[in-house]
Amino acid sequence: MSNAELADDPFSSGGTLPEELPDSPWGVFRQWWDEAHTGDEGKPIESHPNAMSLATLGDAGMPSTRIVYCKGMDLDAGWIRFYTNYQGRKARQLAANPKAAAGFHWNILHRQACIEGLVVKSPPEESDAYFASRALISRLGAWASHQSEPVASRDDLLTQYADVMERFGVGVDTIMNDVEGREITIPRPEHWGGFRIWATRVELWIGGKGRFHDRAVWTRDLTPEADGFNASPWQVTRLQP
Repeated sequence: MSNAELADDPFSSGGTLPEELPDSPWGVFRQWWDEAHTGDEGKPIESHPNAMSLATLGDAGMPSTRIVYCKGMDLDAGWIRFYTNYQGRKARQLAANPKAAAGFHWNILHRQACIEGLVVKSPPEESDAYFASRALISRLGAWASHQSEPVASRDDLLTQYADVMERFGVGVDTIMNDVEGREITIPRPEHWGGFRIWATRVELWIGGKGRFHDRAVWTRDLTPEADGFNASPWQVTRLQP
């Protein structure tokens, strides 16, 4: 059988990658990101389009993973960003081994984007700006929670939150009023902020019928500089499913 009989690609269910793969993955990634967020009618197609599975390495090379939200990116430089408690488990793992992998799964679109790379903390002013944009209930929570540390009971955790409310002079009614809460200034705790994942490997995947998927991978090298990394040109390869 010749491939002429498959010219219409009966396996494609969510489209395919360009036949001539682009030099950089970010144009396709941005298109997928925008489609997941806005769709055809300006409404998100996916329920949590910026959710990603973040994998880090702990003691003895044991991996751990959790879902976090991607909260920004600079695709010209080639990094994505998330925020967390710098004293929590994931941050401690990144301090010891500053590498991570992040996976986006846009189920309805039948697409995945997997990003691996080197991790650095966001500049303080970047973390300050994002922290100030958060709802009051979340900003207080960043002060109240000693992330990943044991706690005897839920009541003890609520006591910690109540102590923070008292410290900043905030009542429950204000916390639950998003408009009023955003008028209150709460400083960012030093133990909370952003991380940037500078990509060294990006794989883009489109699901196909019969598991005959479409995949490609882009890789590059990064050399540390004072304010980030100097990147080599991307190398791109199409992969079999």
